[in-house]
Amino acid sequence: MADVHMGETETFTFQAEINQLLSLIINTFYSNKEIFLRELISNASDALDKIRFESLTDKSKLDSQPELFIRIVPDKVNKTLSIIDSGIGMTKADLVNNLGTIARSGTKEFMEALLAGSDVSMIGQFGVGFYSAYLVADRVVVTTKHNDDERYVWESQAGGSFTVRRDVDGEPLGRGTKVTLYLKEDQLEYLEERRLKELVKKHSEFISYPIYLWTEKTTEKEISDDEDEEIKKEEGGDGVEKVVVSGRIVDSPCCVVTGEYGWTANMERIMKAQALRDNSMSSYMSSKKTMEINPDNGIMEELRKRAEVDKNDKSVKDLVMLLYETALLTSGFSLDEPSTFAARIHRMLRLGLSIDENVSGGDGDDADMPPLEEEGNEESMMEEVD
Repeated sequence: MADVHMGETETFTFQAEINQLLSLIINTFYSNKEIFLRELISNASDALDKIRFESLTDKSKLDSQPELFIRIVPDKVNKTLSIIDSGIGMTKADLVNNLGTIARSGTKEFMEALLAGSDVSMIGQFGVGFYSAYLVADRVVVTTKHNDDERYVWESQAGGSFTVRRDVDGEPLGRGTKVTLYLKEDQLEYLEERRLKELVKKHSEFISYPIYLWTEKTTEKEISDDEDEEIKKEEGGDGVEKVVVSGRIVDSPCCVVTGEYGWTANMERIMKAQALRDNSMSSYMSSKKTMEINPDNGIMEELRKRAEVDKNDKSVKDLVMLLYETALLTSGFSLDEPSTFAARIHRMLRLGLSIDENVSGGDGDDADMPPLEEEGNEESMMEEVD
């Protein structure tokens, strides 16, 4: 075929048997559609095996993307699910041959097996697992980059043909393949984080490469990453699983809520009262708290400004801890060390009354104050969780 100009699209006709297979997959009702993810992950794993094997004799093959991984990216806005791998990728010829013009020997055998009542989940054993994508998608786009070629895009809505074009404006891949499924309206369950996690655990447990699932954090208000990050850093994340910007707080500066699997305030109180409780369990369950902050609140705004001026401002750290402990109380939790909380309050009172901290005759609370940021605190938390 003659060279095509940059970005020009070529159309190819599917090989007859592949066309029949696609029509069978699309027009027959199968309840076991979920196997498509296993097949695409399996293909990704094979592509990773290939580049890893090549790199054994030539290390430079990995230069284009040293990390070997599989990523699953659900996009609820565009209703697409992408499976990305940093495997060997496909040249233009591979793309045309492998995904349409040359039928695998198993194509016909698989169709015969299906017509004889075999389950669609057998598709991978016949070497045509890729086409299971059409169980859940009505349009599939494959972007791929091989070390020996440019980046190309394959696309088909399965209506007898597919197109291939050079990718001139897409995001760089480095090396590997991205399969994007435009999901059918009745298959949007495959955008749900929980469903995807369940499927990966169920079908792809023994894949030897890391599988990352991209998850979305939704916020009601736009806030720059810097602002969000700054307050997170000030919190120091201790006793809190995560800090998020809240869309539901109206006037308080912050609140503390438990995650889906964390203990409620009441449950935590009951468990703390149990004489025979398991410490490691309680530290794990009770640490699943989320601190929600209200960036519109005047206190939060001022704290952020001060933190920007001096990241190590002692009073800012003190105030943030005070905010957190107060939020714990108002959210119904009890404090592990009420005396530390009291000492913080007294310190703030002295500040408010302009009493010099160094003047003797204070109530001596400062002596009992733990350092604001203990070294190695995170490590000890992590060990407990493990």
